[in-house]
Amino acid sequence: MFKKTLLSLSIVLPLLFVGCSSDSSEDESNMVASNTFHLVDTNGVDYNVTKSGLNFTVKGHEGKVIMFDIFATWCPPCRAEAPNLTHLQKKYRNEFLILGVTIEDDIKNSQLEEFKKKYGAEYAIVNSKENERLYRAIASATKVGQRFPIPLMVMYKDGQYITHYVGQTPEEMIESDIKKALGK
Repeated sequence: MFKKTLLSLSIVLPLLFVGCSSDSSEDESNMVASNTFHLVDTNGVDYNVTKSGLNFTVKGHEGKVIMFDIFATWCPPCRAEAPNLTHLQKKYRNEFLILGVTIEDDIKNSQLEEFKKKYGAEYAIVNSKENERLYRAIASATKVGQRFPIPLMVMYKDGQYITHYVGQTPEEMIESDIKKALGK
């Protein structure tokens, strides 16, 4: 009995810390080489992201800490992190921008709005044809591979990489990195 319990825990616990895995397997060599990404959130707001080397900026949000939250609506750790990210977005609203980037193809804005309402995600979630190209470029730049676990959150400031997190991450850890990036 003890061995079965130990075996079960050794299988379940790593899954809690790693997060969910994307099953998309498209090779990054098939990606079109472009350094700009035009994204539109569920409210119709445009975001223009530019890749420079391994770094990313969002036009009109210079000077802010930018976090790309790569997620899926079906992913339990992604759901659990939404209220924490909302709290940080509200607390640092003038200095911090979260862009939720769904990995789900052909998801409707109404489904994303339902996710936002149900899980308290009060930050921008983009739903564009460019999502996959962007999250693959971010995964490549951070060297997490193209079959990375989600959520994957990647933080930049003034176009410079700060850090990234794989799997559900404590709010306090993210806030500590936001403060460092802001010089607080």
